[in-house]
Amino acid sequence: MPLLTTSQKSSEHTKYPSMFRRSARCLLSSRHITHNSVTPSPRLSHLIPPNSWDSHMHVIGDLEKYPLSPNATYTPHTHLLHDAMAFEKSVSLRNIVLVQPSIYGIDNSCLLDTLRTLGPLRSRGVVTFDPDTISQATLEEWHRIGVRGVRVNIKSVGRVVLESELAEELCKYADIIRPFGWVLQLWIGLESMPVIESIMARLRVKVCVDHFGGPRIPKSFVEDENADPYTLSGFQSLVNLLTEANFYVKMSAPYRLTNDAELQRDIEPIAREILRVAGRTSVVFATDWPHTRFHGVEVKSFADRCLRWCGKDEKMVERLFRGNAEDLWDVRR
Repeated sequence: MPLLTTSQKSSEHTKYPSMFRRSARCLLSSRHITHNSVTPSPRLSHLIPPNSWDSHMHVIGDLEKYPLSPNATYTPHTHLLHDAMAFEKSVSLRNIVLVQPSIYGIDNSCLLDTLRTLGPLRSRGVVTFDPDTISQATLEEWHRIGVRGVRVNIKSVGRVVLESELAEELCKYADIIRPFGWVLQLWIGLESMPVIESIMARLRVKVCVDHFGGPRIPKSFVEDENADPYTLSGFQSLVNLLTEANFYVKMSAPYRLTNDAELQRDIEPIAREILRVAGRTSVVFATDWPHTRFHGVEVKSFADRCLRWCGKDEKMVERLFRGNAEDLWDVRR
């Protein structure tokens, strides 16, 4: 059975990134900012640990310098490094993980140039590539500048994938990145977690799933204070995976999942259970900036909710915003 029912064409791009250093000029100038405010939050400054990480964000460069894939499903505004760091400062985050957006296909040029500009002490990168043609030399160069993962994106591009095909694809990527200790980052649906559970022993790499694992949340969760996340297809497998070593989930982008745009009440039972199970070991915070295809997203309130969901557990707060990310992204303390 297909894992997804959307019939959009898969985004593939045949252009490989240049390995030569480009000018950082177009990454550092600002054109468009979508976040509501870059004014620092005193509360977040007080509660979020120093040197914390945003484990999922994007930089989108000048479209003339960094052209979109021919199969891009949308045309974004420009969101540059200057904008990104102003935003990160407003939510008291110092370090970032740059994730390749689907609009660039497998041309990672913008991400790599941004990594070179910011440096490996404050950044990591998650790229995309064709597992059939990627070279060892390219992987080594990327690793040197801070790449620590490859992203397999099923949901954004609407791919229809059979369970057996997904398992084969992920194993192929895992074999390539295993010598580097990279992360296999997945944007798939929660209903696909049983597939990951069935092959985790074969993968033998760190695996991280985006955005709470990608659940399809029923509208009944909005009003039901006792909503049970274990009724969601795949949630039990997600929990099983979180109790194993080398599996992580990002607490990020609730607006892509919720039926309750203002308060996001349907996210809370999922978030609380994920934190209860693995908040001290395997959950990382991320902003998903610049929230492509969404407008008016307020990350400060989401960060504040994450702090509240941790209760008074200061150790969990430290792990959610810093410690777990350092483990996941190979950051030397």
